[in-house]
Amino acid sequence: MKLNGSYFYTLREDQRDEDSASGNLLVKAGFIRKTSAGVYMMLPLGLRVQNKIEEIIRKHMNNAGAQEVRMPALIASEFYEKSGRLAGFGPSVFQLRDRNSAPFCLGPTHEELFVYAAKPMIRSYKNMPFNLYQFQDKFRDEPRARFGLVRVKEFVMKDAYSFDVDEEHLNVSYDKMFKAYKDAFDEIGIDYRIVKADTGVMGGLLSEEFQAITPIGEDSVVYCDCGFSSNIEVTECISSPSNEEHKKLEKVETPHKETIEEVAEFLGLPQSKTVKALLMNVNNELVVFFVRGDRELNETKVCKLLGCSEVNFADDALIATSNAVAGFTGPVGLKAKKIVDREVMNMANFVTGANETNYHYINTNPEDFEADMVADIVNVKDGDICPKCGKPLKFTKGIEVGNTFKLGTKYSKSLGLTYLNKENKEDLVWMGCYGIGLGRTMAAVVEQNHDEKGIIWPENIAPFKAVILTMSNKDEAQVNLANRLYDDLTARGIEVMLDDRDERPGVKFNDAELIGIPYRITVGRGAVNGMVEFKHRTDAEAKEITAEEVENLLK
Repeated sequence: MKLNGSYFYTLREDQRDEDSASGNLLVKAGFIRKTSAGVYMMLPLGLRVQNKIEEIIRKHMNNAGAQEVRMPALIASEFYEKSGRLAGFGPSVFQLRDRNSAPFCLGPTHEELFVYAAKPMIRSYKNMPFNLYQFQDKFRDEPRARFGLVRVKEFVMKDAYSFDVDEEHLNVSYDKMFKAYKDAFDEIGIDYRIVKADTGVMGGLLSEEFQAITPIGEDSVVYCDCGFSSNIEVTECISSPSNEEHKKLEKVETPHKETIEEVAEFLGLPQSKTVKALLMNVNNELVVFFVRGDRELNETKVCKLLGCSEVNFADDALIATSNAVAGFTGPVGLKAKKIVDREVMNMANFVTGANETNYHYINTNPEDFEADMVADIVNVKDGDICPKCGKPLKFTKGIEVGNTFKLGTKYSKSLGLTYLNKENKEDLVWMGCYGIGLGRTMAAVVEQNHDEKGIIWPENIAPFKAVILTMSNKDEAQVNLANRLYDDLTARGIEVMLDDRDERPGVKFNDAELIGIPYRITVGRGAVNGMVEFKHRTDAEAKEITAEEVENLLK
């Protein structure tokens, strides 16, 4: 591509409305442009990168035996109603009606349509296994679009679905996809960890995430040197019973001390010796969760435990249906549904609210109250131990770029996808689901590969492998050599950009580093002798070589 006469621009200023390095750099470098919150144009350079990511993924999907299809983005709502997921999506799904008032959705995910596509194919066990995949736009009304391409309302996803006769054969298909994902992300050049995760609205037997490690990641990745890794949403919190002798329950006055911090300071105790109450609205019912004072409630664990899609803080009217007192609520004598964290049942002589304004109990013990449910409902934190080996856990942040699911028979059961087995009896099809976000992958690469000057693309997904810069368009020798190099390299299949704009050398240098092309070839005064300067994006200095040497170095 020659820049003179092409669509190409860069911006000099950082973008105030971009809250991540990748979002800022991709907009500044002219790869993407925001049209509204969470919605971006993919401009020529950005599309070249996305297409290369897509081709790498396509290659590994095809190598694993999957076949490519294309599903519609506009989907009749009845498909999601039949599977029971339309209500579960809540406000995140874009819904609309056609001119005949028929309800439609902009597809947030495509399990239902793949089942619909599989039905005419599957008659008996002889018709499986097979795997279908697509690259398709997805639409989700994110409540808080942020981090550039990481959290958006419209994005391209590669989603695949495997169909098998039973769990044993599903495991074989799953392992093929799992390897294809590892091979694809390795080739793209992402630093990632594979973690166990919550199945969420997808449901099924197992979910594993490919998390690109980066400080801006929305997900907390928990891991251990023993090989254990997990999303914090599903990481088990391990606790041991206290060996303290239980003391007698005692009510004490705690005037105007409503927060855990205030109570702990007033009583001269660490927050880990307190238990806090979280008064929540779960399907319009007051549910009070009790966790150690220095812990955070894990909403994912709670929703999975109770089979709900979300939990919210209770309002005054709902709290009034019990004897709970905001800021002074405790499990002893509480007339409301009580769910107690498993760790609390291992504690001794802890502080709780007394359900009376300005009073708390000290020396509370598990025998002083009855719980409706006891479960692991908190996030792990620093100091907690690995559930696999017992060593201290480690924490990092990640962007989920890929996800694999063992769906089992969840969708085949709700949508009637069956086959005749070897005994000529009807059986349910077993499914797997596998997704990769292309925009997120691009953003993750930039988050992991940039410096103060701009992006540093890995060679295999860079928009171009090299950029040729002319220092003076008035110098005939420079112009001739630059064009000869461009033509020769292009003819040999090497993707190269020629910056032949009538701009100052400093502008060209800055743009080349901002957009992150791996190799820079500078054609300057040495052109008359057939010499150029050659530099990798991360090299400190350029080296002078002959124009004939350029091709061999690029190869």
